[in-house]
Amino acid sequence: MYNSPFLRQKTSVRRVMTTVLVAMLPGIIVHVWLFGIGLLLQIAIASAAALACEAGMLALRRRPVARALGDGSALVTAWLIAVCLPPLLPWWMTVLGTSFALVIGKHLYGGLGQNPFNPAMLAYCLLIVSFPALMSQWPGMQGSDAATQLHWVLGGERALDAVTGATPLDALRTGLRGAADVDTVLQSPVFGFVAGAGWEWVALAWAAGGLLLLALRIITWHIPAAFLGTLAAVAGIAWLIDPSQFASPAFHLFAGGSMLAAFFIATDPVSGATTPRGKLVFAAGIALIAWLIRAFGAFPDGIAFAVLLMNICVPLIDIRTQPPVFGHKNGDAP
Repeated sequence: MYNSPFLRQKTSVRRVMTTVLVAMLPGIIVHVWLFGIGLLLQIAIASAAALACEAGMLALRRRPVARALGDGSALVTAWLIAVCLPPLLPWWMTVLGTSFALVIGKHLYGGLGQNPFNPAMLAYCLLIVSFPALMSQWPGMQGSDAATQLHWVLGGERALDAVTGATPLDALRTGLRGAADVDTVLQSPVFGFVAGAGWEWVALAWAAGGLLLLALRIITWHIPAAFLGTLAAVAGIAWLIDPSQFASPAFHLFAGGSMLAAFFIATDPVSGATTPRGKLVFAAGIALIAWLIRAFGAFPDGIAFAVLLMNICVPLIDIRTQPPVFGHKNGDAP
């Protein structure tokens, strides 16, 4: 006699992680094309640090090292950290953030599948709180040559004023606090057609990679739709109430890490909600908190903080949104 289930999906951790890495390539390629090779340097540094920390922690825990290193989970964390950090960040900060994510954010809780918080967002929050000035040095589209970027990333003298500037969200926040209105602030060359000059194309590339994940059923539609929909709705309401002080929904969707968060960060299957309704609540909460931080907080983009705050709520969200057992009404014991 055979036991069910009879149909098995051909999937594995390695396949899922490899697909996520492939889906990230469009965003990485467009970013490098527009802003230089700094991101590739950060990816290489973060990947090396992540693999070293993964191997070290597995050895200390007396777990198989080779098999775990080959599943791709450490590389996904490393790449997510790298794409969230300024491309010209000193190498030691990237190593610090990645090591914190792998050691404290992942293995402290038991390793793959056990971490309650998104490791990449833990790394970002550690660095933005500890080193706010260095974390604000983002390159402009004028860029610099590859040798110069390599020199800066590896710790050379950092004369970055000519090639770095505020992000669109940071420029908007600073301008509004200086008593300017949105239309005046958006006249700055930092801004492009919808959001930041060049950054709109990066956002579209992240969305293209996210659609690939949806098409391959690596992620479901719930989190991207709820996140982007809630962010657009909240931003739209504020914009209609006072367009001189609040940016349009399109600006918020294409600025900062909105598309990256919608398809690659909030969809983390370990630290995020797991039920269909829970995913909607989880993503909507992230979008709402992120917009509140963008509009009223001390940091230009609040996605990382919003993700971690909603990670805390995941156990309650999953409990309250469990579907009823087949054949029983809501609240009935199976």
